[in-house]
Amino acid sequence: MMHLTNPLLLAVILINFFTLGSARLGACIRGVALQGALLALLPLLIHGFSGHAILLALGAFCLKGVLIPWMLLRAIREVRIRREVEPLIGFVPTLIFGALTTSGAFLFADFLPLVHEHREGLFVPTALATMFAGFLLLITRRKAITQVLGYLMLENGIFIIGVLLSEALPLMVEAGVLLDLLVGVFVMGIVMHQINREFTSLSTQRLSALKE
Repeated sequence: MMHLTNPLLLAVILINFFTLGSARLGACIRGVALQGALLALLPLLIHGFSGHAILLALGAFCLKGVLIPWMLLRAIREVRIRREVEPLIGFVPTLIFGALTTSGAFLFADFLPLVHEHREGLFVPTALATMFAGFLLLITRRKAITQVLGYLMLENGIFIIGVLLSEALPLMVEAGVLLDLLVGVFVMGIVMHQINREFTSLSTQRLSALKE
């Protein structure tokens, strides 16, 4: 099933561009949820249907594809926010930066001392491109929810690298990474609630008003 991994990773890159160029929060959340669900298939495609791979795939799917997106969709319904209207950098420039960083990821991956099977696939350049895309969301968006999505995409890139090493790492280490993701999103959820309660807005720019 390894021949299915490259189309799947290309779909992950396309979702990166979709998220960078979309102002609709609901669509962005569903896009990142789809990305997480696709990445949950990677352990099965790479390592087969072993107990280790099945547990990792189920954990990733439940967290990335279902639970966290459901929490974020519920959050935007409660605060009645639908769009990212004032990004720090416009959507077109963000897409251009995304294209440049994705190209750079592919070029940089060629210089890394990778084993043959990793050099032939798209795992490492896709992981780097996804991490860069998540970082772009974090630094170019004002809404806390969009920044949470950036954090999720950043973790998705790390997850791709982790899947390549999953047979060398104990399951508890991988479970700990997923738990860190869940805890991070819960903390961000608390922060979003506090920002919205104090300022009736989810713009992180309002945090500059919290001065002694």
